[in-house]
Amino acid sequence: MRIILFTGKGGVGKTTIASATALSIASSGTKTLLMSTDPAHSLGDCFDIDLGPRPTEVAPNLWAEQIDPQQRLEENWREIQQHAIAVLNWAGLAEVEAEELAVIPGLDELFALADVKSHHDEGPWDVVIVDCAPTGETLRLLSLPDIIQWYMERIFPVERRVMGALRPVARRVTSLPLPDDSVYEAVRRFYDRLDGVRQILTDGDVTSVRLVVNPERMVIAEARRTFTYLNLFGYRVDAVVVNRILPEEITDPYFDRWKEIQKDHLDAIQASFSPLPLLPARLRDDEIVGADRLLEFGSELYGQQDPATVLFTDDPMTIKKRGDAYILSLRLPFTRREDLDLSQKADELFVRVGPYRRTIMLPRALLARGVTSAHLVGDRVDVVFERESVV
Repeated sequence: MRIILFTGKGGVGKTTIASATALSIASSGTKTLLMSTDPAHSLGDCFDIDLGPRPTEVAPNLWAEQIDPQQRLEENWREIQQHAIAVLNWAGLAEVEAEELAVIPGLDELFALADVKSHHDEGPWDVVIVDCAPTGETLRLLSLPDIIQWYMERIFPVERRVMGALRPVARRVTSLPLPDDSVYEAVRRFYDRLDGVRQILTDGDVTSVRLVVNPERMVIAEARRTFTYLNLFGYRVDAVVVNRILPEEITDPYFDRWKEIQKDHLDAIQASFSPLPLLPARLRDDEIVGADRLLEFGSELYGQQDPATVLFTDDPMTIKKRGDAYILSLRLPFTRREDLDLSQKADELFVRVGPYRRTIMLPRALLARGVTSAHLVGDRVDVVFERESVV
C-alpha cells in the first residue's frame, strides 16, 4: 500500500490538491481512498457531494471519507473519559465542565491515525491519500505515537502494578475514584489501535508527506518550520506543491508588482527546499469543484509523473561508523543552534527543536558509548558517540 499525506498552512489549497491527486491516481485504475483528518472538513465541497465517516464512492476507483471525531471519541475514549469525569467531579467540577476537560485536545486527529493504520492493515485500497489538518495540528498528531509508545513501554506497566497493590489500602483512606482494571484495559486497547502507526508513517517506501505552500512570506516560513519538525520525527517529505502562482498570461499592469513579489518568493522556495521536487500549480480563474475540474487540475500538476510514486528519497536519520566513533546524523533543515538541545539518558537520546521534542531509542551499538560532541553541519546535526577513555 502507498500512503500520501498532504499538509500546509490553513487556506493554501491542500484539500483541493489532495483531492486532485487522489482522483488522478484512481483514474489509472488504482483503488484509492481519500480521507480527511481536518476538523473543518471540505472534501465534500470539492466533489460537491455529501460525505460521512465511512468510505463513499465518489468516482470510479475512488472512495472518500470525512472522519466524525465525536463518533471516534465514543468508540475509543469513553471508558477512559468516564474515569476522568469521575475524578474531576470528585475535585468539585460541574458535570459539563468535567466532560469538556476529560477530552484531550487533538484526540479526533489521533483517532484518524488509527484509521490510517486500519486501512493499511485491512482495507481493500492500494493508495490512501490523507488531507491533514493545518500544520500545527498535524505536527501534534504525528508526534503522538512516539509519546504514547514511551508511556506504554516505560510508565504504564509500573503504574498498573503499583495501583493494583495500593488500591485496597487507598480506598480505606480516600474517596478519590481510582482507576480499576477496566480503565487500564481501555488504555491498552487504545494503545493497541495505535501500535505500529509510527512504523507505517516513517516507512519511506510506504508513506510520503507533501507540503503545500503559496508564494507568500508567512506561508513559506510556516512550511520551513514544518519541514524541520517532520524531519525531526522521521517523516519523509517527497515534494513541495507551490499553489496559486500567477500565470504568465496575466498582463494587466495591476498585477506587475504581485508578479515581482511572487518571483522573489518562488526563488526563496527553490532555495529553501532544494533538492526536493517543486510542483507548480497556477492560480485558476474559477473554483476547482467536481471530478472533471479536479482531474484536469491533477493532470496539469503532475504532468507525466505518476502521482502515486515516491517523488524523492531521503533518510532523515542515519548512523555511520567513523574510526572508533559512531555518528548519528539527523536532517534538521532551518534549525538554528540556539533552538537545538540534546541530552542522553541511558538508552534514550532526547532531541528538542523549538517546542518539539523527540525521544530516540538508541541502537545497541551506541549504548556502550556516550555523546561527546554535536555539530550543526549544513542542514544536519551530527551527534558523536565515543567510548569513555579509561585513565
